[in-house]
Amino acid sequence: MGAQLRVYKRRIKSVTATKKITKAMEMIAASRIVKAQRQVAASTPYATELTRAVTAVATGSTTKHPLTTEAETPTRAAVLLVTSDRGLAGGYSSNAIKAAERLTERLRGEGKEVDTYIVGRKGVAYYGFRERKVTDSWSGFTDSPTYADAKQVAAPLIAAVQQDTAEGGVDELHIVFTEFVSMLTQTPVQHRLLPLSLTPASAGAAEESTGTSAAAATGKSEILPLFDFEPSAEDVLDALLPRYVESRIYNALLQAAASKHAATRRAMKSATDNAGDLIKSLSRLANAARQAEITQEISEIVGGASALADATAGSEN
Repeated sequence: MGAQLRVYKRRIKSVTATKKITKAMEMIAASRIVKAQRQVAASTPYATELTRAVTAVATGSTTKHPLTTEAETPTRAAVLLVTSDRGLAGGYSSNAIKAAERLTERLRGEGKEVDTYIVGRKGVAYYGFRERKVTDSWSGFTDSPTYADAKQVAAPLIAAVQQDTAEGGVDELHIVFTEFVSMLTQTPVQHRLLPLSLTPASAGAAEESTGTSAAAATGKSEILPLFDFEPSAEDVLDALLPRYVESRIYNALLQAAASKHAATRRAMKSATDNAGDLIKSLSRLANAARQAEITQEISEIVGGASALADATAGSEN
């Protein structure tokens, strides 16, 4: 029975050490979330306004730019998947990978070839283990991305969009990342970055920025504003659209970083709570083993005393 008690004590000591580690990781992740949230809040308005500016230029000119014009028969698409460099974050990376897999299947179902670009070691390891082709990959900065990292990721993607598909270029650019909604909710999402979708929502944003939404509200015929571009609309788009892609990728990296820290905090809190429950269970088992050991020792003492008393009485007779 003493050996069993020692086993319980060793396990309690081991789980207690693990609990200290997970608690420390939970606190570190919680502190990093605050910084990540501030970065997301600071970058989102810039990315939104830049999107409106690009939309306004695209809708206010008749220039057919390769980054805003839909291909008649798109045959190739690029998908940028944002995962994490590290684990211990629950289903964070796996959920993003599943979303990218669904998007890839849909694009292939539309008859398009897909070039995969990956940010994060988890995504690279997933595709590498399954021997799937990855056009390019980046890692080492997912916990705290910078704008320079976003420019590094955006450069080959912009070049691929500007290149002819016959030479290895793509017609579309999609991004899959985990959007930070709250401390408890992080949702994998996918967006098409290029060609820029001039949807009603984006057109409404452009109208708001140019002051033409009132005409649409009154139901009168809308008079679109005329823009003068210097040196030309194409040159303006050439300058704006790379910044647009970089800002959107940077915002996605920040959203993903905040989501990863929140997922890590939640996973580590769950691990800490489970370790506490396991320690309580092992403590009860250790107490039961100790009580059983004490009871056995008492029984042996009582039995020995009874046997000694019987032997003494027999000798007196």
